[in-house]
Amino acid sequence: MKRSFFTIAALFILATVFAFTLPTAWKIAEKYSISFSTSGVSGIFKTFTGNIIFDEQSLATSKFDITIDINSINTGNGMQNKHAKGEEWFNALKYPAIKFTSKKIIKTGVGYNAIGDLQLRGITKETSLPFQFKRNSNGGIFEGAFNVNRNDFKIGTPGGEVGETIKINVSVPVKK
Repeated sequence: MKRSFFTIAALFILATVFAFTLPTAWKIAEKYSISFSTSGVSGIFKTFTGNIIFDEQSLATSKFDITIDINSINTGNGMQNKHAKGEEWFNALKYPAIKFTSKKIIKTGVGYNAIGDLQLRGITKETSLPFQFKRNSNGGIFEGAFNVNRNDFKIGTPGGEVGETIKINVSVPVKK
């Protein structure tokens, strides 16, 4: 009887420890925003999907796997949208998505860095994406800003009216 009690108690303690160390799988909520700007053009991507597993106390098991639909680009100008989806720029027919898969997430002085592979136009580069996470009553919100050099991914022709650095701003509300 004593042995059964200790076995059950040990299992309960182990189950409790594991329950609190599993990272949270977040669902992307509506009203997310992925915007971009550079000299000459700015806009948003309207379609974004992915898996977000994140826990501030368990960064080693946290992971982002994100996909942005190139065809959802909206610059506010139909001709610019068509041009951006075209072969010279994003080439949406051949490369319909931007993908980011984290390899690790580290804590910084002002938030976190997700270090992983950014894939654009069939080119994959290791990238560090700084972000902050703020919990709220509905779940939380991920916010970040970073730059991408379009020449690194062969987007457009070097030089010209459009700047080489594209600033990306991300705001993604999540719920459990």
